[in-house]
Amino acid sequence: MWFKNLQLYRFTKPFELDAESLGRQLSEYSFTPCGSQDSSRSGWVPPLGRHSSEFVHASNGYLMICAKRQEKLLPAAVVNEALEEKVLQIEERETRNLPRKERSSLKEEIVFSLLPKAFVRSAYQFAYISPRDNMLVIDASSAKRAEEFIDDLRAALGSLSVIPLASKSQPIDVMTRWVDSGQPAQGFELGEECELRDNTDISCVIRCKNQNLAAAEIVSHLKTGMHVSKLALSWQERIECVLDEKLILRRLRFSDLVQEQADEVEAEDVATRFDVDFSIMSLELSAFLESLMNALGGTDMTQSPPSTAPD
Repeated sequence: MWFKNLQLYRFTKPFELDAESLGRQLSEYSFTPCGSQDSSRSGWVPPLGRHSSEFVHASNGYLMICAKRQEKLLPAAVVNEALEEKVLQIEERETRNLPRKERSSLKEEIVFSLLPKAFVRSAYQFAYISPRDNMLVIDASSAKRAEEFIDDLRAALGSLSVIPLASKSQPIDVMTRWVDSGQPAQGFELGEECELRDNTDISCVIRCKNQNLAAAEIVSHLKTGMHVSKLALSWQERIECVLDEKLILRRLRFSDLVQEQADEVEAEDVATRFDVDFSIMSLELSAFLESLMNALGGTDMTQSPPSTAPD
């Protein structure tokens, strides 16, 4: 349950649903498995799985939710092999070359016939809503998965006014200054990893791992016109992560100190263990994200939702 990657979104309007109301709306869009001709399906499930029937797990004002996505695994190589065999049979029988349009139609028929036999893969996407912080925090390594989650949530709620969290200062400027000076904001320490990109050619990349970021060669790269696009950070010896220029946090790790704090609380069952872990994790992340945004100059409140987003 401990989050490993953070995609951060800000509500442009206060989130006013309580756990009961939110759960009721999510339950109407609960997950149902793929049918024989479905390539994928998604829907909402209880965060505690079989240990609870509630679609929202609330703790200290934070609301944990979970989406399940099921996809049929139909490798392109399998489809193409079946297509070529079918095309060869038709061309030999009718002594003609199959045009592109017929091949495309034939491929659709093959996919249709193979879908019922395809293996199924399921994935769970966790997130929590923090009304007090005005944030939606999604545990996803890619923006695509996070946007799919938001689309599902918007479908269940009818509307959802969120935009990616942005800071007043550009992360690349702040991270570059931290590495150049060797002095990050109070409470933060530089890790041993960063990614450098050229200001004039972003395809020029230097990746540094297990390196002293105060080394002369790294500072030299910055002085020749490169900037820091990713940076490993630690916060108050409680959280470690890699921050990138889009304000996405990856490889999030909670320190042994935090884990031990959670383990000290006795839990008689799975539900209690989940509640303890979620409570500690969400409080830690709330304090960490507040410190991070302050270090980046504060939250940029001038952004507004895209015109295509539902109001």
